[in-house]
Amino acid sequence: MRMHEPSVREQAVQLMRSGVGTAETARRLGAPRGTVSWWKHQDLAKHGRLPGRKQSTCTHCFGDELNRPAYSYLLGLYLGDGHISHPAQHRIPSLFITCDDKWPGIMDSAESAVRQVFPALTPCRVRKRGCHNVKVYSKHLYCHFPQHGPGKKHERTIALEPWQQEIVDAHPWEFLRGLIHSDGCRITNWTTRTVGGVQKRYEYPRYFFTNTSTDIVRLFTDALDAVGVQWKASVPRPTGQVNVSVARKESVALMDAHIGPKH
Repeated sequence: MRMHEPSVREQAVQLMRSGVGTAETARRLGAPRGTVSWWKHQDLAKHGRLPGRKQSTCTHCFGDELNRPAYSYLLGLYLGDGHISHPAQHRIPSLFITCDDKWPGIMDSAESAVRQVFPALTPCRVRKRGCHNVKVYSKHLYCHFPQHGPGKKHERTIALEPWQQEIVDAHPWEFLRGLIHSDGCRITNWTTRTVGGVQKRYEYPRYFFTNTSTDIVRLFTDALDAVGVQWKASVPRPTGQVNVSVARKESVALMDAHIGPKH
């Protein structure tokens, strides 16, 4: 094959960058079309623009932009009802977010968050008894969720990386919504009082969040403090579970405005 001077190659690359097709570039410069195609391939590879360059996006490995609000929500779901699995027979790990079938809206929200955080990937739903796992495969799950480790979450330290804390600080309500959607609830309590000789029933809503990991409970209450929500925590149960309650009227109204009941 006839060798070409670098100047011809540079001309070809500039033409193709400007939108001229491979065949037309080859015709203008009198170069073999296959050679011009190879030059184009090398130029795209040099600048990380090859189709299929990566199987998933990663802000740490590739510098891709991360949807921060969606990530804050997904992080809350992961800390509550998520885990990463990497069986020996699988080439890459998978993320599972377990969603109760009673709350199809939360399942939709979980899948939407996964799609926004991993826009190049396609999540699926794996049916289990009474629930579905929203699942996605990615080589970069450990980059996104460095809290992964052996054993149960409450048996190891759970601490956010500085970059994660920055996202949670910027989007605390999304983080809280993810935690409530996984390990929390909004219920209506009631009581009776005798007023003027007549017994009346009074109802009032409140939020609960229950988790066994003291670290995750602290992340939850820190976020509540950041948005001005008042809360109370119960004494840990024999199982180690801690129950955080939001009952004050103003705080419940604030939670309703940003989170609301499960759906």
